[in-house]
Amino acid sequence: MYYNSNTIERVIFLIYFLKFGASWILPPGIFIIFLLVLGVKLFKIDRKISAAVFFFTIIFYLLCTSLVAEKFMGWLEEMHTPPAQVETSGADVIVLLGGGAISEVPDVDGVGALCASPANRLLTAVRLQKMLNVPILISGGQVYSDSGAEAEISARVLKSLGVPEEKILTETKSVNTTQNALYCAKILREKNFVKPLLVTSAFHMNRAMLAFNLNRLKPTAYPTDFTVAHNPTFHYTKLRPQAEALLLNVTVLQELLRTCVTEVFGV
Repeated sequence: MYYNSNTIERVIFLIYFLKFGASWILPPGIFIIFLLVLGVKLFKIDRKISAAVFFFTIIFYLLCTSLVAEKFMGWLEEMHTPPAQVETSGADVIVLLGGGAISEVPDVDGVGALCASPANRLLTAVRLQKMLNVPILISGGQVYSDSGAEAEISARVLKSLGVPEEKILTETKSVNTTQNALYCAKILREKNFVKPLLVTSAFHMNRAMLAFNLNRLKPTAYPTDFTVAHNPTFHYTKLRPQAEALLLNVTVLQELLRTCVTEVFGV
């Protein structure tokens, strides 16, 4: 069956329209509708409470839109950029931060797998290792009893991707970013590494750099695992409420809170 360009455009518009509409009958959109109805009902009883509900609803709705999420996350992710010429950075070791692993699940070459973000980080670290021919120091322990041992799983995956065993170092005790920096600092000094190249997700890089600098290390930032485009364009579907957008905004708020805690308390 032949479809002309006008028909294709109408079909595409219908698809986007259905996505936009469906967002309001699924969480979190349905909750926004409920809050709006509640605000209207309360208007006749107590206008101040009604106004508070409307204000909260507006804030909640904005946090659920990718339009706002892209702005906030983009601002956070662009705080650090990779060096233009990593080959001339003088890096003598790559420090790879963990970010979550799953234990006792099947993988290609063993048991236990990395979550999405640390897997992206690892892929970047492998490519950098091939380019620089320097060791990789993997930092990350087992955070919870049912989570995977991050550094051990990462080391296994690195070997399967062709990184020589003698080029892999592990730090297996840390359970947060502050400990990543603390325990890595000890290993780096013992091994006489002075120019670490720090690899972690772009949204996490600012807090990671702060933690490493507090331990008198001056790593070169190599952010990866970006979640939003640097120059996003507007589309009306970015105004629909989405759980994914809310998660991005919550991630930004968490990073800001944790960064403040690290600055004030050093933890």
